[in-house]
Amino acid sequence: MRKRKKLFVLDTNVILHDSSCIYQFDEHNVVIPIPVLEELDQFKKGNDALNFHAREFARSLDALSGDKLFNGGVRIGKGQGKVSIKLDRDMHPDLAVNFSSQKTDHHILNIAYHLAQEDQVRQVILVTKDVNLRMKAKSVGILAEDYKTDHVKDVDALYRGHRVQEKVPEQVFAQLFNGTADCDAAELPIAKQLKANEYMILRNGVKSALGVYDAASHRIRRVEKESSYGVTPRNAEQTFALDALLNSEVRLMTITGKAGTGKTLLALAAALKRKKEYRQIFMARPVVPLSNKDLGYLPGDVGSKLEPYMQPLFDNLGVMQFGDEGKNGRGISELLAENKLVIAPLAYIRGRSLVNVFFIVDEAQNLTPHEIKTIITRAGEGTKIVFTGDIFQIDHPYLDSHSNGLSYLIEKMQGQRLYAHINLEKGERSELAELASNLL
Repeated sequence: MRKRKKLFVLDTNVILHDSSCIYQFDEHNVVIPIPVLEELDQFKKGNDALNFHAREFARSLDALSGDKLFNGGVRIGKGQGKVSIKLDRDMHPDLAVNFSSQKTDHHILNIAYHLAQEDQVRQVILVTKDVNLRMKAKSVGILAEDYKTDHVKDVDALYRGHRVQEKVPEQVFAQLFNGTADCDAAELPIAKQLKANEYMILRNGVKSALGVYDAASHRIRRVEKESSYGVTPRNAEQTFALDALLNSEVRLMTITGKAGTGKTLLALAAALKRKKEYRQIFMARPVVPLSNKDLGYLPGDVGSKLEPYMQPLFDNLGVMQFGDEGKNGRGISELLAENKLVIAPLAYIRGRSLVNVFFIVDEAQNLTPHEIKTIITRAGEGTKIVFTGDIFQIDHPYLDSHSNGLSYLIEKMQGQRLYAHINLEKGERSELAELASNLL
């Protein structure tokens, strides 16, 4: 049976999420409403990811450009459909009753509605990351869906970075606790294939040990609890995370978990312990206002406006305990003064050189897959990048646990030799914080 052709109408937020989106609809046609182009004009200037996508999309469209964009469309590529631009229309009587013509979203919806009424051959689908607009479209009989090209299908099955291995033979423990502290992975009764740098809690009912899989040698290395800059792991997952953070062979790492599990604190502790190996330590986080007011609304200069967003990173510095390392080495205040430790919004760091840097990106769940890719592809020689975040606590209006860059990165990178991931499950902030996190 021949598959029915579709006509996808794109909202502005889809293009700002992925400037290459028009290439993701296979043989189906794509429509760009003229109000979308008008909105994109507002985003062309600036250095954020949104500005990049607006400019990149304009360049891509210009490369395909011609009068045909307004008259039947232009072929996007071999085996693909056409892209066309549709001019604004008078509000359809069916929509004018309920939807104000003052909103750009309603003009986009109006164009989609006209197309659906006039095209009886193709199925018209409005693609938008705006939940409210999707509901409005469905209320008038227009099919609407989220842009899912970079979605993670099953968040519950997302790679956790560690597993519990029961019924471990006695000889394995004997090897793990001898001089070499490792054993052949083939000696373990493993049902599911191990991934590179995957961590394990090994048990046999009497004994237990912590280990990590080395894919190159196909061996299990014993992992010991190790303190770092006054921070000592409180559970197995934190021990795993710190081991990977201190491992110079692991150049890219992700740490997920709810608030209070120690994600950022562990990353910072490891960076400070390894500070002599790196030219600089960067700590950054995306600035995502929790209301519809931007930073310009806040009083004060740029530093004052950004201070509330950066404060959690300074809070982690405040809980550092100075043991022998702290006394013998340079203090944190000195590192900050010498610009060896830099804390800044992510947008401020984008233009800087990432050579021989320990780079910690906090709240990475508020980044898009493209932003994550942009950061990693700029990593120079000797740089280690650590992304931390909670994929279930997202502030970005157009991202969720399936579409955020952190989830996408974990799904795509698992099993790579240079990559490690740990999901921290137990909160260690306080008994009260753990209770609130679980029950409220």
